[in-house]
Amino acid sequence: MVTTTIDVSAGGDYPVKVGSGLMGELPGLLGPRVHRILVVHPRALRSTGEVVREDLAAAGYEALAAEIPDAEEAKHIQVAGFCWQILGQSDFTRSDAIVCVGGGAVTDLGGFVAATWLRGIRYVNIPTTVLGMVDAAVGGKTGINTAEGKNLVGAFHAPAGVLVDTDVLATLPEHELFTGLAEAVKCGFIADPAILELIEGADRAELARHDSPVLREIIERTIAVKAAVVSEDFGEAGRREILNYGHTLGHAIERAERYQWRHGAAVAAGMMFAGELSTMVKNLDPAVVDRQRAILTKLGLPTNYRADKWPQLLDTMRRDKKARGSLLRFVVLEDLARPAVVEVPDTSLLFTAYQAIGTEAPVTRLG
Repeated sequence: MVTTTIDVSAGGDYPVKVGSGLMGELPGLLGPRVHRILVVHPRALRSTGEVVREDLAAAGYEALAAEIPDAEEAKHIQVAGFCWQILGQSDFTRSDAIVCVGGGAVTDLGGFVAATWLRGIRYVNIPTTVLGMVDAAVGGKTGINTAEGKNLVGAFHAPAGVLVDTDVLATLPEHELFTGLAEAVKCGFIADPAILELIEGADRAELARHDSPVLREIIERTIAVKAAVVSEDFGEAGRREILNYGHTLGHAIERAERYQWRHGAAVAAGMMFAGELSTMVKNLDPAVVDRQRAILTKLGLPTNYRADKWPQLLDTMRRDKKARGSLLRFVVLEDLARPAVVEVPDTSLLFTAYQAIGTEAPVTRLG
C-alpha cells in the first residue's frame, strides 16, 4: 500500500503519514537528537504499547512506558502527574520525546504532558482509532478534563509527526469505528461534501473494513480538511472554530453521561442540534439537516438526546471554553460546506432548536 503524506503547518511543519506498516517511519519523525522516549499507552493497548517500546529499544533508544487508564479516565491531572513523575525520575531533557499510542484521549493527554514538560518537548502520535486518526492526533490541541468540564485545561503544542497506520483498525470494534466517523461526517458538512458522498455510496460492511479503499479515502480527506484549517489558524483565533461543529452540545452530553458515551456519538447528537439551530438563525435548507440525519442513522449514531436534560446541558454549555462572557457560541451552517460562527444571547432560541432533537425515551449509547 502506498503511503500518503499530508503536510501540516500549524505550530511548526510536520507530516501526517497514512498507510500500513509505518513503524519504520518513527525514528525519522523523532529526529537525531532524541535519546529517551516515553511510550504512553492505555491499559487496553498494553501489548501494542510494549511492541512499540521494544521496537524503539531495538533501534537504540532508551525507551520507557507509561500505562494509563482507558478512554476519558486518562484525561485527569493525576494521570498527567504520573507521567511527569516518570519523566522526572528518568531525567528527560528537552531533547527527549514522548510517543502517544492510542485513541483521542491518549493523544490529548500525552500531548499535554509533552507540552508542559520543560515547557515543551517533542512528541509523535500513533493513533489507533478512527477518531484519533481523523481528529485528535492532528492539529496540536492537547488537554485534560476537570470536574467543571471537558478540555478546559490544555495547550496548543504541535506534534513532530503523526503515523496513521490503518492496519491497527483490523481489531477495532465496528461501533467504535463508526463513532469515529462522526468527525468525518462533520468535516463533510463544513468543508468537503465528497466525504458525505463516499459514506452514502458505500454499504456498512465496506465502511467497516480496515483495508477498504473507501474508508482510506474518507480518512485521508478528513485529515486533509483538518490540516488545511489548523494550518490557517493554529491557535483557534478564527477559522479553526468551524471544527467545533456539533461539539458545544456534544461536550455537554458527554459530561451528562459521565463520559460513558463515545465522543463521536455525543457529537452526532450535537450536530443534529447545530443543524436545527442553523435552520433558525441562517435559514439553512431543512433538506441539509435531513441528509445529515440520514447519514448519521446509516452509521448507527444517535440523532436525539433526552429532552429532560436540557437545563443541565445549558448550564454545562455556559462554562464551555468556546463561550465568550455570557454569550454562547455555536458553529452553524449557512449551507453545505459554508459554516459560520454565531453568538446566541437568547436561550429560548436554543431551547426551541433542542426540542427538535429532544426525546422522552432513553437514548441508547454507543460504546
